Amino acid sequence: MKDHQLNELFEKARPHFDHKEPLPGHQARFLKKLNDAGTEPSKGVSWWKPLSIAASIVFVIALSIGQGLLKTTEQERIAEISPEISNSQFYFANIIEQQVKQLEQENSPETKKIVEDALDQLALLESDYKKLENDLLKGGDDKFILQAMIQNFQTRIDLMQDVLAQIEIIKTLKNQQNENNIT
Repeated sequence: MKDHQLNELFEKARPHFDHKEPLPGHQARFLKKLNDAGTEPSKGVSWWKPLSIAASIVFVIALSIGQGLLKTTEQERIAEISPEISNSQFYFANIIEQQVKQLEQENSPETKKIVEDALDQLALLESDYKKLENDLLKGGDDKFILQAMIQNFQTRIDLMQDVLAQIEIIKTLKNQQNENNIT
């Protein structure tokens, strides 16, 4: 609308405008109602926050379950490709887990550096193993990848045995030093 049309519209509507003065005390009553409305709790319940929190929790749980199913699916696919590697993985993983527990029990101020280095090396080897699993799932050269996976397990076991042997040497030297200090 143009300005003159807008002005004409208001001129035509002017007789219908409210021209009466408010009753005395109107402003005081209005301010009282305004103040009272600010302090009273609202009658309607807001479900927005509780529902958004519940939705977030459900999303996190679903994501966790989805990750668990994905891992199971990968393990199942590896077992389908090579049942031998699945059995070997279980066997070697148990041996390595026992050696890691033994290594952690041997952790002392004298062996701390060796233990930390060994755990770092194990983490790198585990990362390499995961890459080999992915290559196998993507359809790489099965024989080569399976051999590399078994070699990875053997390397981890050899590493653990070497580290545990070094810790035994350190403990023996420490005991000899303590015996020499006593006499």
